[in-house]
Amino acid sequence: MPQNKPFLTDVRTLRDRARRHVETGPVTETYGADAAGTIEILQSVLATELVCVMRYTQHAIIATGLASESVSAEFAEHAKEEQDHAMWVAERINQLGGDPDFNPQTLTARSATEYETGEELVTLIEENLVAERIVIDHYRELIRHFGDADPTTRVLMERILAVEEDHASDMVDLLAIHAPDRTAQGAMAGRGAPAQGARPPH
Repeated sequence: MPQNKPFLTDVRTLRDRARRHVETGPVTETYGADAAGTIEILQSVLATELVCVMRYTQHAIIATGLASESVSAEFAEHAKEEQDHAMWVAERINQLGGDPDFNPQTLTARSATEYETGEELVTLIEENLVAERIVIDHYRELIRHFGDADPTTRVLMERILAVEEDHASDMVDLLAIHAPDRTAQGAMAGRGAPAQGARPPH
């Protein structure tokens, strides 16, 4: 019977392998993904996070008035957290041998989300909720894409995704306060239409 291949590489091989191509840093021979492809994906993630920073920051400033004070504070907090995400992603790009792209002229073209604003408080909340929903779907796809080939980048995206899901939940809570009719309609739509022959609620 053929012998099973050892699960762990012997120490001598690890040492010898680590000395080859030292200039690539953490991208060793066991890196299972395509580093250039990962960098390209992360450049888009970086742009997405930076657009989110700008959108939340602008919304925090223009959401004025007593009724919108708590909303403005929420937007400002989210802007700071999106800035943290951008830095994490930029650092990962650098680790993989790339230069993070902060070029403002191409940010919106590279971002998964749009830079949208509005004049009404509810519009601002809704635009941020839409953006968060886009990001959540996109990042879930990226997590599946990286899988075991790049566990470090996968864990990074999982960490960011958890915060983005919190952001979406916060926006839903704000809508429930400032536009209860819309959230009620959304809940009804989520439950679907009543079955044929069923009587509508009174």
